[in-house]
Amino acid sequence: MATFFFFFLSFLIFFHSSSAEPFIGVNYGQEADNLPPPLATVELLKSTSIEKVRLYGADPVIIKALANTEIGIVIGAANGDIPCLASDPNSAVQWVNSNVLPFYPDSKIILVTVGNEVLTTNDPNLIDQLLPAMQNMQNAITGALLGGKIKVSTVHSMAVLGQSDPPSSGCFSPSYEPALRGLLRFHSDNGSPFAVNPYPFFAYQSDPRPETLAFCLFQPNEGRVDRVSGIKYMNMFDAQVDAVHSALSDMGFKDVEIMVAETGWPYRGDNNEVGPSIENAKAYNGNLIAHLKSMVGTPLMPGKSVDTYLFALYDEDLKVGPGSKRAFGLYKPDLSMTYDVGISNCYPTPSTLKPTATIWCVPKAGISDAQLQSSLDYACGQGIDCSPIQPGGACFEPNIVASHAAYAMNLYYQNSAKNPWNCDFSQTATLTSQNPSYNNCIYPGGST
Repeated sequence: MATFFFFFLSFLIFFHSSSAEPFIGVNYGQEADNLPPPLATVELLKSTSIEKVRLYGADPVIIKALANTEIGIVIGAANGDIPCLASDPNSAVQWVNSNVLPFYPDSKIILVTVGNEVLTTNDPNLIDQLLPAMQNMQNAITGALLGGKIKVSTVHSMAVLGQSDPPSSGCFSPSYEPALRGLLRFHSDNGSPFAVNPYPFFAYQSDPRPETLAFCLFQPNEGRVDRVSGIKYMNMFDAQVDAVHSALSDMGFKDVEIMVAETGWPYRGDNNEVGPSIENAKAYNGNLIAHLKSMVGTPLMPGKSVDTYLFALYDEDLKVGPGSKRAFGLYKPDLSMTYDVGISNCYPTPSTLKPTATIWCVPKAGISDAQLQSSLDYACGQGIDCSPIQPGGACFEPNIVASHAAYAMNLYYQNSAKNPWNCDFSQTATLTSQNPSYNNCIYPGGST
């Protein structure tokens, strides 16, 4: 098997360059019996724009394989490690000596997570031990002269929120506030992120209406207005992240950075599961990546992208539960893509190069004004410059929805990763090689 992987890799030319995105990471879970060798996985990662990897443990083989790649590594101490880490500072020192110092700085460890979704275990002893464990881990890292270079955090379920709708009224559940107050003071004092796992997929499962699916997949929709702030949200991801921001602000810690430790969408599930499909997974992850790359941010945190770790690099076939839990992988064990979300950086070989054509994204024929208005509102809500279709703009005339929507849809597409689904707009748009520009109204064009 190993021979196959290295034979396969010998025919690929990889690069990991300035096209990488510092805020896009991926979860590398290991609850599987068919994963490729770590060295093959590292070569795969180097062929993408992914710059960070989150491990759920501290597998030395994987950490060593990532040496000299400049890929940031998040490693984790398990929930079962917390009692020892909390009660004995030397246990934390030994953990750092075993899992960090033999590899750093060749392996770019950037964060240690202590426990996963500890608060929502509702185990009072474990919850009480979490902060002391994190403090001892931080002291051990500082004692190793790595303070400020490697941060310490823990990861939370979205269930720590007592309210998330509307986003501006987001707040933590009162039952978790005592523990969170100490944790947030720790984050504030050490400059470490508050890590959380938002999954629009689960929001859709609890509200499986077509308009909810479009809202969750970053597709054209009417949006949802925050009844308190008046802000219109165009996707569930922003709404969930802003709800966390509001909860942090409510506790007096609005400056604590948010990190999305997990988010994703399954491409397959059981017959009774709502939402899993290749199309939905491709749309969610592809549109999320495009959204992050746009740097538009969220309504409450504009102009920056939250560090986001996609779930997951591979399927994990040993996970128990619904079929969807075993079908989040972006890649298959043979290193081929499950579906393309636009993160591959593979150089084409000369024999595969094809002449490029300039293309534009335009509405399909026969689409209603109502559908086009929805697409227009969505596109202009994603941070593109829609001033040319405002009164006085070069593309304002003719003042009809179809014309304005065409300009906005194309501009959104040209500013995206230019994947086919970036010109989908709920199946109302298509790609064309015919330039739609007219008079002084110039439509930006791009190459295939």
